[in-house]
Amino acid sequence: MAPGLVEASGVQTLDRPVKLSVFPDGFKTSGQHPPIYSQVRPYADFPKIHTGPTLWKAEDYRENPDLWTHRFTEEEVAEISNATDQFIKSGTPLTGISKANFHLPYLSERMEDLRQDLINGKGFYRFRGLPVQEWDLQKCATAYMGLGTYLGYFVSQNGRGHVLGHVKDLGEDPTKTDRVRIYRTNARQYFHTDGSDIVGLLCIAKSFSGGESDIASTHHVFNVLQERHPDVTETLCEPNWYFDRKGELSEGEENWIRGSVFYLENDTGNSTPRVYARLDPNNVTSLARFNSGPDARIPPLSDKQKYALEVFEKTCAELSLHMILAPGDIQFLSNSHVFHARTAYTDHPAGAVDENGRPARRRHLMRLWLSAPESEGGWKLPYHDSLEKKRGGIQVNDTPPVCPLDAE
Repeated sequence: MAPGLVEASGVQTLDRPVKLSVFPDGFKTSGQHPPIYSQVRPYADFPKIHTGPTLWKAEDYRENPDLWTHRFTEEEVAEISNATDQFIKSGTPLTGISKANFHLPYLSERMEDLRQDLINGKGFYRFRGLPVQEWDLQKCATAYMGLGTYLGYFVSQNGRGHVLGHVKDLGEDPTKTDRVRIYRTNARQYFHTDGSDIVGLLCIAKSFSGGESDIASTHHVFNVLQERHPDVTETLCEPNWYFDRKGELSEGEENWIRGSVFYLENDTGNSTPRVYARLDPNNVTSLARFNSGPDARIPPLSDKQKYALEVFEKTCAELSLHMILAPGDIQFLSNSHVFHARTAYTDHPAGAVDENGRPARRRHLMRLWLSAPESEGGWKLPYHDSLEKKRGGIQVNDTPPVCPLDAE
């Protein structure tokens, strides 16, 4: 077997050799891929009720923020600040940041506990108190990415190789869902998952109104759907959904991916496979250019699928936990078993000032997509890249990773 080649479940995967001059941390984002269809389990194999530590209810946490929030202490901020300054001083490009060159001797234990909770526990957490209003964008970005390296490997979030994303209203038209990513607008986001194992958001500046976060336990949503709408659950488990890639594809790839919304983990025989989900409704409803007219190449959404999306959204909203992010807050979520949404928002009017009398900044969140591969304790997914360090994400050909410090 060649070096770096690993065989699992009959599928070989390889962290492909890369040029360090292009991929400074030594790994390339794998990208979007269809599942291995022979490993997609039928609805009959799914549990009637999902149990375990990944299942939670909003009422258990709504009045108990201490269960999912930690405010950084002065000592922890000092440790993060020192690690950040040392990394910047080294001259290493931000795309080359890793645990090995971002030292957190005290916080590392807390971050490892959090990683386990994100992967195998409730799947969400919020940090508070990073002094983003005192630091410039370079220091904010470096501290944030350094913390992220303790949870996973950063992957590209778009076709331009952005491994540090920026959730900001750039004035793009949210109705043009076939080519506009909603995070670049101020529109509402429906309950969805992102294209990585873990997603992080660092709040640099909040909006004048709105832009608040809602999250729901995938396994609570699944159980309620199984109880009330088993027909909807079955529809969501069928691998006949098409997901728009919005032109972010490499040579030879299709403009869409066919798959399910709900999957089961691969069964290793040692544990009960868990249900996990992949869905962004905007990437489902944006495919009219391929499923209508004389050149139709894929089927349009069926009435069953339209109904399933409607019931799914209402159920997530009913079961959700509301979360507000203030400047200096960091939210980390597991995409495997937590759905998230965002309310529409309005930015501060021109000339507005904040509570400290300074010019009000437009809403700005820095975003990370992090991979937690199966080879390092992550979920066992029916995809050919399940073992790779940087599974998932969006990779177009050999586009190198970049870390813009603001939206572009």
